[in-house]
Amino acid sequence: MEKHSLAVNSHIILIGYMGCGKSSVAKYIANFSDLKHIDLDDYIVKREGRTISDIFNFSGELEFRKIEHICLIELLDSKEKLILSLGGGTPCYYDNMEFILNYTKNICFINTPNNILAVRLFKEKLKRPLLSLIDSENKMLEYVSKHIFERLPFYNKAPFKINSKGKNVSEISIEIMKMINL
Repeated sequence: MEKHSLAVNSHIILIGYMGCGKSSVAKYIANFSDLKHIDLDDYIVKREGRTISDIFNFSGELEFRKIEHICLIELLDSKEKLILSLGGGTPCYYDNMEFILNYTKNICFINTPNNILAVRLFKEKLKRPLLSLIDSENKMLEYVSKHIFERLPFYNKAPFKINSKGKNVSEISIEIMKMINL
């Protein structure tokens, strides 16, 4: 696929549950466009000078969500057009989804089946503060299923939705680029 010089008039935002591939897809799309990719969690770590786990462990989830909201607004206010991959919970707090929708309609929800997410997340649970104490794939599936049920009303506000079942990163990325006319 050739690199495109885009006349994108707004940011591109990728949302979905943790482990759905937002960051990988965003990197792929950035590689074929003139857009800069920023992962919100990476931005928070750099800005705060501490890991997401440290923020959760020492300041709590509420403080993390406040920091996340401030960082999201900073990035949305950027004059440079970005492709942003957001944390799984970002759209669900502080009216973040409404803020995002006011900045752009180029929002894509990457919908990945719960059982696939549970397997992926169980393998990397130690990297994710909310999941570190889950001790089996079955309990991970229960946790993911409950969480996604709560978050779907926010995710479903995205104008673009992609079912990632059976698709690799390049297939998902190409489908998104076609959806938003890149």
